[in-house]
Amino acid sequence: MTGTKALAIEEFCKSLGHAYIRFDYSGVGQSEGNLEESTVGKWRKDVLSIIDDLAEGPQILVGSSLGGWLMLHAAIARPQKVVALIGIAAAVDGLVTEFNQLPVEAQKEIEMKGVWSMPSKYNEEGVYHIQHSFIKEAEHHCLLHSPIPVNCPIRLLHCMEDDVVSWHTSIQIADRVVSTDVDVILRKHGDHRMKEKADIHLLVCTIDDLIDRLSTVVT
Repeated sequence: MTGTKALAIEEFCKSLGHAYIRFDYSGVGQSEGNLEESTVGKWRKDVLSIIDDLAEGPQILVGSSLGGWLMLHAAIARPQKVVALIGIAAAVDGLVTEFNQLPVEAQKEIEMKGVWSMPSKYNEEGVYHIQHSFIKEAEHHCLLHSPIPVNCPIRLLHCMEDDVVSWHTSIQIADRVVSTDVDVILRKHGDHRMKEKADIHLLVCTIDDLIDRLSTVVT
């Protein structure tokens, strides 16, 4: 959580006098823990522990990539506290969907080896080593197969040149959530990280708009 987006949001919130929490999941970034022992379920517990133990009052959650998946779970679990969501290239069900799209032979080989070496230009090695057990556990947290019981305002930002998570995923999320206050904002250019100046400006303006709207109804 020392990246461009996280720091920009923190600076913006401070300028408004709003509290702001940024954190890495266990085993990620500067957080303690072993990444190889992490699961979507454990990361879901991380988010809920932050909401329960640190956050005070109504919360607007901003989730990037995998965080976009976890923010939906948080909104489902804590509907009284989570009052709005902003997804940045939200990777809901992402790894499970990508794994299931592999040829059956490749899936069997990964299951036998126990590790999926998934190519990525965002890793120094050029691949992410994902445990097969991680994928199987993540299947229990998939959301796009049925209506998603989230009723709060949702804003989904996505670049159409994203080569990691298709922008169609944001359309699927918008279709599945039961909330009627949902906007999908697509940028024609830009990559998965959405960290260019114009991307950050859009993100900050989206947060500002939600704060203004919610301040009239949330006490």
